[in-house]
Amino acid sequence: MTKAAKTIRQIAGKEPITAALVLGSGLSAIGEGLADCITIPYAELKGFPGGGVSGHGRDLLIGTMGGKRIAVLTGREHYYEHGNAAAMRPALETMAELGAQTLLLTNSAGSVDERLRPGDLMMISDHINYAGMNPLIGEATDRRFTNMVDCYAPELRAKAMDIAERRGLHLGEGIYLWYSGPSFETVAEIQMAIRLGAQAVGMSTAPEVILARFLGMKVWACSSITNMGAGLSSENISHEHTKTMAVAGADKLKQLIPALVEEL
Repeated sequence: MTKAAKTIRQIAGKEPITAALVLGSGLSAIGEGLADCITIPYAELKGFPGGGVSGHGRDLLIGTMGGKRIAVLTGREHYYEHGNAAAMRPALETMAELGAQTLLLTNSAGSVDERLRPGDLMMISDHINYAGMNPLIGEATDRRFTNMVDCYAPELRAKAMDIAERRGLHLGEGIYLWYSGPSFETVAEIQMAIRLGAQAVGMSTAPEVILARFLGMKVWACSSITNMGAGLSSENISHEHTKTMAVAGADKLKQLIPALVEEL
């Protein structure tokens, strides 16, 4: 068992968790929905994100949501921070050790589809790893040849869509293209993403999906659309703009995710 898992059990108890939820830029308010919440700073957990990006939390929360005991990672480490695509592997391995069979991922993303506007949600149906890096590089076993077909669990996507319809939430769906960042995309890169069949672009999530499938977890992921891609609108794209616009998506995710967790 990892040292981090032992620490978490000592502080939060040994009861297994059902799922782990990772929060993206500007989306930390989703963690406020936890009941009986126990907060553990990442600094106390070996292998958990150590740097940090503004708009991301730096704590692990253990509590109850939708009647299930879950863990919420209030922030992630990105490839662009230190050039390590496997940066989230220790944290996700710890989640698996604690019993998580499902990984729920959120992010803030730019839309390259006129049907998805800032403030909308886009459930991810598949991704394009355009950054090219893979968190399983260096893994010595044959498990590194992970099957990525249906890596975003169809049954979870169907449940989320049904929940959204019942609650009157507009939930888009599409393909997420991962650019490494940290600079935003050029106009030409956005046009390329459109031609490759993507509906949104971002700087995270894909490595975590690969790791989760490697660890045997089911995956569900959703983007909060914060801006249109470069050249598709007159808005000034910046990280501050991303954090500001993420609030609208966070409010919708606070309704959607607990209901989805309840059905796990």
